[in-house]
Amino acid sequence: MELKWLEDFLSLARTRSFSRAADERHVTQSAFSRRIQALELWLGVSLVDRSSYPTTLTAEGREFLETAEETVRMLHASRFALQASKRPSTQMVSVAALHTLSLHFFPRWFRSIEKEVGPIGSRLLPDDFHSCLQAVVEGSYDFLLTFHHANVPILLEPELYPHIVVGMDSFVAVRSATLAAAADDAASLPLLSYASNSFLGRVATFAQAQAGSPPAHVTHTNENAMAEGLKFMALEGYGLAWLPRSLVARELDEGTLTIVGPEIPLEVRLYRSARRTRPIVEKVWTAAQAASPKTM
Repeated sequence: MELKWLEDFLSLARTRSFSRAADERHVTQSAFSRRIQALELWLGVSLVDRSSYPTTLTAEGREFLETAEETVRMLHASRFALQASKRPSTQMVSVAALHTLSLHFFPRWFRSIEKEVGPIGSRLLPDDFHSCLQAVVEGSYDFLLTFHHANVPILLEPELYPHIVVGMDSFVAVRSATLAAAADDAASLPLLSYASNSFLGRVATFAQAQAGSPPAHVTHTNENAMAEGLKFMALEGYGLAWLPRSLVARELDEGTLTIVGPEIPLEVRLYRSARRTRPIVEKVWTAAQAASPKTM
């Protein structure tokens, strides 16, 4: 059983709507529904009457609601007490970043920030988009470092989570040299895809639909949305993959991967939680603003 399942259940009980609760929890409705079902499976009872609208709780759901509320409250209180003596110093910031950005963007960018504000400590969470978003929204991290494309909006309130564009990248369709010879005569290329409900998966779906993209059919899906995993599958000749250009810059220079199709521009955005206002957070934000041409 996971804590987020209980938090999902409390959100559903409060909003009485799967769609509103999913928005509140910053996940897709299908993912939210699976988590509620996982909680019901763990408990062995149905918590929600899905035949009614607005959504209502079953008798078992109403009975479990108080337990869930108290469990979540006690767990958060306990975590706060246990971490009180180990809270980040005033000279440390925490950043939740997409896997690719944590490897290929964060180190150099953070060094440029240190040149402005002096040496500071950092805590980095490399993870998928939803986990990173949740870490910032729930207050565990100061900043979110993510890709952004206009066709895949990030639903954060600008007043609570302002952002800065701190870099640019592009999304490119690549294939290996070994695949190229076999694919030239094929009507459709094998496509290595992300989970359809993931952030990069939605960008890839948009990109594949653009004029100039080669015809392709899905032969492999990475459910964890790690671009690095698709990169190595592409290098082995398994198919075409949409990847951030920064991730494959060396391979493109060496000729082991080649671009086929249009380049889709991506922004690299830094979001912050306006609720986290330690002096060092403000200094990092100010330094990032000074180096950025776009601030929202």
